[in-house]
Amino acid sequence: MAPKIKSMYVCSQCGYESAKWYGKCPSCGEWNTMTEEIRESSSAVSDSLRRLRKPSSFPIPISEISTEDEERYFTGSKELDRVLGGGIVKGSLVLLGGDPGIGKSTILLQICNHLGKILKILYISGEESKRQIKLRASRLGINCSNILVMTETDIEAAAEQIQTEKPDLVMIDSIQTMNFKELNSSPGSVTQVRECTNILMRTSKSLDIPCIIVGHVNKDGAIAGPKVLEHIVDAVLYFEGDKQMSYRILRAVKNRYGSTNEIGVFKMTDTGLSEVENPSLMLLSGRPKNVSGTCVACAMEGTRPILAEIQGLVTNSGYGNPRRMSTGFDYNRMSMLLAVLEKRCGYFFSSLDAYINVVGGLRLDEPAADLAVTVALVSSLKDIIVPDDILAFGEVGLTGEIRSVNQAALRVNEASRLGFKKCILPYHNINSILLSSQSDMELIGVRNIREAVSVLAN
Repeated sequence: MAPKIKSMYVCSQCGYESAKWYGKCPSCGEWNTMTEEIRESSSAVSDSLRRLRKPSSFPIPISEISTEDEERYFTGSKELDRVLGGGIVKGSLVLLGGDPGIGKSTILLQICNHLGKILKILYISGEESKRQIKLRASRLGINCSNILVMTETDIEAAAEQIQTEKPDLVMIDSIQTMNFKELNSSPGSVTQVRECTNILMRTSKSLDIPCIIVGHVNKDGAIAGPKVLEHIVDAVLYFEGDKQMSYRILRAVKNRYGSTNEIGVFKMTDTGLSEVENPSLMLLSGRPKNVSGTCVACAMEGTRPILAEIQGLVTNSGYGNPRRMSTGFDYNRMSMLLAVLEKRCGYFFSSLDAYINVVGGLRLDEPAADLAVTVALVSSLKDIIVPDDILAFGEVGLTGEIRSVNQAALRVNEASRLGFKKCILPYHNINSILLSSQSDMELIGVRNIREAVSVLAN
């Protein structure tokens, strides 16, 4: 009888398994993602999983399920609670990802400092020693007897400790360091991450204990490990921003208990992460006045309007092929806007370098920023000064028309609160704003790009 296959090739993106190596994954189509792993027989893994205690569960009618006692744990940070949808839900699994040194472990200890006053918290670390954690907690001013620290990389030992202590909140730092000893693959591999997360999920759901898991990111910025990891957990949060800068943006890309459009803005200080309650004021600080090539846009992040400065630079190209560069704005959409300006307005950028930059490290994915980008580009091309008390928002179509955007009244009210006097916006949004907005801001409705540019000329 032929021996059982001990070596398998697993796709690091989708988790597809094969007995032989492929240059291109047959499942997801990604190249060079098949990694070799050594496997034990399925019976050994099954025996180990059966050792974990599983409470009995029986099906009941959905009408008999009560949610009256459902409550959330408030983390002490309004920005984090906003991203989570109102707080941490009991029995939920939250995955927190981000670049090294961006503040993942710091925010976990700050959560412990607030909730540790009323809850019992188990902090399991596989990366740092207890002394290292204590030194960082002392620097942050954290000293609470309800915070239990455990350094362990064996996921079974961690699960047993959770079942023994029955804490109110569990934190795992990080999932890539956890090891399931029945698998011969190294910690951080696709199989290890998937199985360790499954064990934590079963333990957390059975005991109704919320669990926050820290996940490292790879060079592409995605959570290291299989994509199925993000399907297992209830919420996926990403820390964005350059770790060399002081500002951090926390964004939810998945949330079963809230919206995925909300963001939280933090500032890294000597005493940890402090929340920024007015990100618009922060993003506009230090903005130059009465210069060309800059325009303020208003984007909606969930229910919050955020004002951001968009800078455009158009200059003669020193090479045969003009350069196009975009920071904080989609490169392909920038190329489309340049083509629309050439075709519909007669501004030729074919032999010119064009650069777009969103100040403050914010990334604008909303089409409402199109009009501000075109204004900044034309302003730089013609060296037309954009007044510092004017902003613009609106979606630009391929025929050069300015299409309406949602929640225009909230954008206008936020701009008026920060001292802006004029607003260039889609013509079709004016009537809805006049009915719902209490602002005395001058509204300039435009139907196409030509009308928007003519406002600057006047």
